[in-house]
Amino acid sequence: MCRTPVAVRTPVLSVGSVRVGGVDELVERVDGLDRVVGVVGRWEAVREGWLHRVAVTVCRDGRGRILVHRRAERLSRFPGLHEVVVGGAVGVGESYERAAARELAEELGVHVLPRFLFTFVNRSGLSPHWLGVHEAVVPDAVVPDPEEVAWHGWLTEPELRSALREWRFTPDSHEAFSRYLAFRTARS
Repeated sequence: MCRTPVAVRTPVLSVGSVRVGGVDELVERVDGLDRVVGVVGRWEAVREGWLHRVAVTVCRDGRGRILVHRRAERLSRFPGLHEVVVGGAVGVGESYERAAARELAEELGVHVLPRFLFTFVNRSGLSPHWLGVHEAVVPDAVVPDPEEVAWHGWLTEPELRSALREWRFTPDSHEAFSRYLAFRTARS
C-alpha cells in the first residue's frame, strides 16, 4: 500500500555551504534485516545513523548507454557531484519500486516502472541506509528537473568507467554501480 509521503517541520540546518530549509520527509527506520521499526524524519535518521530506505535506478537508453547527471549546486546532499543513479528516500508505506518510479518522474519527467534488482546496506553515503537498486530503459530525451539536475548526458560503459575515475561522483554512485555491474555479470 502506498501512502502519501508526509513532511514535518524541522529547524533550518547548514550542510557545508548549503542551507537546508525547514521541511523534512518522513521515512521508515528499519533494522539490519530491512524490517520497519518506526517512523522518523530523514534528517534525524541521517544525523543518528539509523538505517532507512533509499531507492535508486540505473537508467539506460535503447542503445544501452547509461544516464549520468550532475546534481544541482543548491541541493543539500552532495551538491554539484555526478551520479550514475536517480533516486531518493523511500516514503512511509512506500515500496522500493514505487519510490524509484516516483523519483524518476520527479527528477527526469519519465513515467516508467523500473525493474527491481537487489538491495544492500550502503555505508558509503551520509549515513547507513538500505539501497534498493533498480534498472529502467528510458527515452534518451529526458526532461530533468533543473532544481535537481544541473547537467545530464548518456555514456557507454567504457566512458562511464573512465568518468568514475576522473569526475567527482557521489559515494552511492560508486558503490551502487559496482554492485550493479557485478549483478549483471552474474546474470549473464
